[in-house]
Amino acid sequence: MRIAIVGATGLVGTEILNVLSEFKIEFEDLYLVASERSVGKSMNYQNKEYTIKSLQDAVELKPDIAIFSAGGGTSLEWAPRFAEVGTTVIDNSSAWRMSPDHKLIVPEINADQLTDNDKIIANPNCSTIQMVLALAPLHKKYTIKRVVVSTYQSISGTGVKAIQQLENEKSGTEGEMAYPYPINENCLPHCDVFEENGYTKEEMKLTNETKKILDDRINVTATAVRVPVSGGHSESVNIEFENDFDLTQVRALLNNTEGITLKDNPDTNTYPMPLYAKGKNDVFVGRIRRDESQANTLNMWIVADNLRKGAATNAIQIAKYVIEQKLVKA
Repeated sequence: MRIAIVGATGLVGTEILNVLSEFKIEFEDLYLVASERSVGKSMNYQNKEYTIKSLQDAVELKPDIAIFSAGGGTSLEWAPRFAEVGTTVIDNSSAWRMSPDHKLIVPEINADQLTDNDKIIANPNCSTIQMVLALAPLHKKYTIKRVVVSTYQSISGTGVKAIQQLENEKSGTEGEMAYPYPINENCLPHCDVFEENGYTKEEMKLTNETKKILDDRINVTATAVRVPVSGGHSESVNIEFENDFDLTQVRALLNNTEGITLKDNPDTNTYPMPLYAKGKNDVFVGRIRRDESQANTLNMWIVADNLRKGAATNAIQIAKYVIEQKLVKA
């Protein structure tokens, strides 16, 4: 097994390497790939030194799997080149997510859709992954009609520049701005760029990707907010079902869903928080309660480490699945 990590020096790339080690995925060769300014530099991984390779060098080495976390432009240009030499690409950008010819995968939900013909597999958006993982068992049981979601998203979703901005603001240091306004002691109702309909791209990802992964009939409306938290996305989710539900059964369904940890006991102040989700692979669900303003409607609070399940862990789980199912042949 030969594995390439494209964007290995970035926030998500570093986390992919951490999760790769934790999942104990065996490989004969590992190719760490980054931008031209990093090519030729050395990077330590599991007490071994690796020389950073260029994209062209990596293509010529014909890895069995390439996990991309290097932006949409890079993925659009280079993922097909890897696929042409037989590599299975797992892409963490938005480049292929809504393509009708490429599958959008959360392994616990729809990995069984994959075949050995899928050479470019899309990893969903971080905020989508954690939400649909909690929605999937409930949709199967009660049929979801509509979802209203408000997100509270970590600055790590923007990248290193945003983390530096927050640190600078906390210390009173002048520096480059990732956002149009200060983020320290502030909330920005502005994740990604605004589209013509007044929603941001991040908000429309929640709408469109949920439909593609779960069911095109589910209506989703979203407000995505950036908050001064360094790691972990939180979501307030209001779900209207076609059928009524039992709260005890809802909790049981979520508790028995792979990849979900239930933290839901108001008596002991037990509920999900990004502080405790950080560094963990599960999605945490709590504050489960009936919406008393309308029938067949549920409120939940969903939290996950956006660099883990929202990106790196999901990608490694896809890699693990295609290896175990022999959809990629080393």
